[in-house]
Amino acid sequence: MMHYEEMALSFTCQSQQLVGVLSQPEQAGQSGVLIIVGGPQYRAGSHRQFTLLARQLAARGIPVMRFDYRGMGDSTGEPINFDNIDADLSAALDYFCAIAPSIQSIVLWGLCDGATAAALYAQHDPRISGIVMLNPWIRTEQGLAKAYLKHYYPKRLLQADFWKKVFGGKFNVLHAATSLFQQLKPAHQKETAQLELPERMLAGLQNFNGRVLLILSGQDLTAKEFTEVSSTSPQWKKFLKQPQVCQHELAAADHTFSRRAWRDQVAGWTAAWLMEN
Repeated sequence: MMHYEEMALSFTCQSQQLVGVLSQPEQAGQSGVLIIVGGPQYRAGSHRQFTLLARQLAARGIPVMRFDYRGMGDSTGEPINFDNIDADLSAALDYFCAIAPSIQSIVLWGLCDGATAAALYAQHDPRISGIVMLNPWIRTEQGLAKAYLKHYYPKRLLQADFWKKVFGGKFNVLHAATSLFQQLKPAHQKETAQLELPERMLAGLQNFNGRVLLILSGQDLTAKEFTEVSSTSPQWKKFLKQPQVCQHELAAADHTFSRRAWRDQVAGWTAAWLMEN
């Protein structure tokens, strides 16, 4: 493992001050990683995931920058949605390249809507050579309903605490029936403009010339939603079969990879994939 240093950063985006951290190896490679946080989070990530990932990659010679976009963490400005952070990403990339001159290309790494933001942005910036997406946010009302019906309710019927409530008289049948009806209604509606986000995300990935690493958790509803959409769309299925796309699933993991073993596996997959470039 290589020695690295960490440096606090501050740079400007549209008159707002953004805060970040650079993990810089003593012998840096030519490819760096920019971590895009999923909101509402800040640069450390849940369970310090982004901090630990940055340090593990830096110890392998890969420079890593993580930052708070406008309105998040310690950065100034009003909170903004993930699909409105193009200016923040551009400013971060400019600063990353300026302070780490060895870098010739950059990989965007994102969890949840950070992954979606990466997919939407990468097509516009020739500096980006790859995208790492963990449990991408691809939510539509219909997609969420289908995921609940297919993955949540059947699993719930197998849980002991559910039957304890039933036999203990604590199960609210009316509430459960109402909830189920609310899920059934959008699940069977025709898909119209609700697929705007999945379509935009796919178009961004199709227009991107670099490589893509997709990592999904087996115990995460967001990942199930992504799988539901991508497995029923011919266009998504075709894209995910492309040679530039690599996929992994961590069957036991939750949305934020909250256990150390899961985080280490993600870091290992990321590092190995980066080394192939």
